[in-house]
Amino acid sequence: MEYRRLGRSGLQVSSIGLGTNNFGSRMEEKESLEVVRHAVDAGINFIDTANSYGNTLSEQFLGKALKGIRDSVVLATKVHSSTGEGPNQKGSSRLHIIREVENSLKRLQTDFIDLYQMHFWDPNTPIEETLRALDDLVRQGKVRYIGCSNYTAWQTCESIWLSRTNHLESFVSSQPQWSLLSRNIESELVPFCEAYGIGILPYFPLAGGFLTGKYRRGEPIPEGTRFQKNPTFGKRAMTDNNFDILEQLEAYAEQHGHRISELAFAWLLNRPVVSSVIAGASTPDQVDANIKAADWKLSGKEMEEIDAIL
Repeated sequence: MEYRRLGRSGLQVSSIGLGTNNFGSRMEEKESLEVVRHAVDAGINFIDTANSYGNTLSEQFLGKALKGIRDSVVLATKVHSSTGEGPNQKGSSRLHIIREVENSLKRLQTDFIDLYQMHFWDPNTPIEETLRALDDLVRQGKVRYIGCSNYTAWQTCESIWLSRTNHLESFVSSQPQWSLLSRNIESELVPFCEAYGIGILPYFPLAGGFLTGKYRRGEPIPEGTRFQKNPTFGKRAMTDNNFDILEQLEAYAEQHGHRISELAFAWLLNRPVVSSVIAGASTPDQVDANIKAADWKLSGKEMEEIDAIL
C-alpha cells in the first residue's frame, strides 16, 4: 500500500481510502464490520464517513468495527447535513458543529476525530464563525485536522484566507466529486489546491458505479445497484455520450491488461494533488479490487491517450 501526505500536513494516508456511505443504508452491521476489518488488515488506514450516512448508522458501525484498532486508522467524518427537525439541526453554525462533534465522538466510540470536514458550504452562516468553532475543537483535542467537502474554489479560498489572516486552524484537504466522467473541478479547484497545498480526496471515483462496466447500453439496470435505487442519479450518468466514452475506456484498459475500474483509480492517483481516493466497498473482494487498482502507474503518454478519449 502506498501512503501519501494529506496536503501539506504531516498526516500519512493510504492512497486508497474506504468510503462508508453505504453502511447502514445498503449494508448491514455484520458485513460493514467485515469490510472495515479486511480493509485495515490490507493496509488501508484512511476511513471516511459522515454524521448523516445511514441515518447515523455508518458512524455507529465504524465505532464497533474499530474497537482495538482505533490507532491504526485515520478516521474522517463530516458535519452539516440535517440530523433532525428544526432550524438548528443542520448547517455550519457554532451551535450545530459543537453539538454534532460530541454526537459523532459517541457513535464512533473515540476521544478524537483525525479529520473533521465541513460536508457542504453553508450560505446562512459566516465562514469565520465556522472556522472559529473548528479551531476551538482542535485546541480542545477533539479534532486533529480540518477539511472541507463540496466547496467550490472561491469558497475554499475564502476559508483559507480567513484562517490565515485570523491565525486559525486551516483546511488541509478538500473532498470533491472527481472522476473520468466528472471533471468540472479541474478548471479552478484543482489548480487552487495545487498552489495552496490542499490535499484532494476524490469521492465517486467510479462515477457511482458507472465506471465498473456493470451498466450496459440498452440493457435493464441491474437489481440492487445504486442506479436502481436512485433512478435520477442513474439517468444523469447513463447517456449515449457517457456510454461512448465508457466503451472506449474499457477497450483501452483491456489493451493494457486492466479493467475499466482500475483505469479510473489509476487516472486519479496519477495526480500528485490527490492524497487518497475514497472508494466504497460492500465486500472484502471489492476492497482487494480497489487496492489492486493502485498498482497501475500511468505514464505521461498514457495520460495523453486517455485525455484524447475524454
